[in-house]
Amino acid sequence: MHVPTGTQHELTLPTPSGLARVVVTQVAAGLRLYSLNGIDLVETFDELVQPPMAAGIVLVPWPNRIRDGQWTQNGVTRQLALTEPGKHNASHGLLRFAPYRAVGQTSDTVTLGATVFPQSGYPFHLETEVTYALTATGLDVTHRVRNVGGEAAPVAVGAHPFLKIGDVPTGDLVLRVNAATHIEVDERLNPTGETAVDGTRFDLRGGVKVGDLDLDDGFGGVAGEHTLTASDGRSVTLWGDETMRYVQVFTPRIFPVTQAATEPVRGLAIAIEPMTAPANAFNSGAGLHWAQPGEQWVVRWGIRHAGFSRSSRRSRH
Repeated sequence: MHVPTGTQHELTLPTPSGLARVVVTQVAAGLRLYSLNGIDLVETFDELVQPPMAAGIVLVPWPNRIRDGQWTQNGVTRQLALTEPGKHNASHGLLRFAPYRAVGQTSDTVTLGATVFPQSGYPFHLETEVTYALTATGLDVTHRVRNVGGEAAPVAVGAHPFLKIGDVPTGDLVLRVNAATHIEVDERLNPTGETAVDGTRFDLRGGVKVGDLDLDDGFGGVAGEHTLTASDGRSVTLWGDETMRYVQVFTPRIFPVTQAATEPVRGLAIAIEPMTAPANAFNSGAGLHWAQPGEQWVVRWGIRHAGFSRSSRRSRH
């Protein structure tokens, strides 16, 4: 059967909290499903549709946006395809619709690879891999980017998971974002500055109910993990290594939160997107990594759960 997201790679692992299950798609190496004991920990979607709002996909060689799709290298202005035409930006890298090849798989891990070939606006040659590995306490994700070209290449990495605790309304969860700065943007969501979150509505370090938020905002100065917590103490945490110094938080009210045979039901969802660089990094240089010829750059992040037990109520989805 041919489906828009390609081959579905399923992983399972028995854990002390119940059976963990993951489905990763061939297209965009996307996280389509992650559940624990039947409770969804990410927003899932049907294999017959494209990932709604980029849910779960890998963002390489840049996350977020590049203003006008333009950036300058050694006095040469390069033009990327405008993949966000409504805002006149190049968005979410070059592998969003690319098929990944299977590199290796076991019952609880899968590694997928894809090539970024030299092209308009990005004349560099990269080999990329992403490994998803289930553990007793969560899901670990490792990105490897190798420059197989002859000159240094600008690279940033991100991911686009929508997190949840499937048997609790997302609006009732409390979000904590460990970030010290907020990235100010213009009407096209391109950065105009970076300011401290202290004393502002963007200081989410103490916890804010998701239902009270309306965000499509980037944050810097990341110094820890980001957590969604239910009133019963269960939590889902997104963590990143020292390269993940930025995060984007997105709270759309029109995400297809249930999959139906007809029109999906839309509602509140929350994406917590780990990023090595913010929007427009090819121009600002913030967080941008220049991979030297032959260099392999490794980036890690993951999702960890706590407080769940085998007796936790199962998702209704």
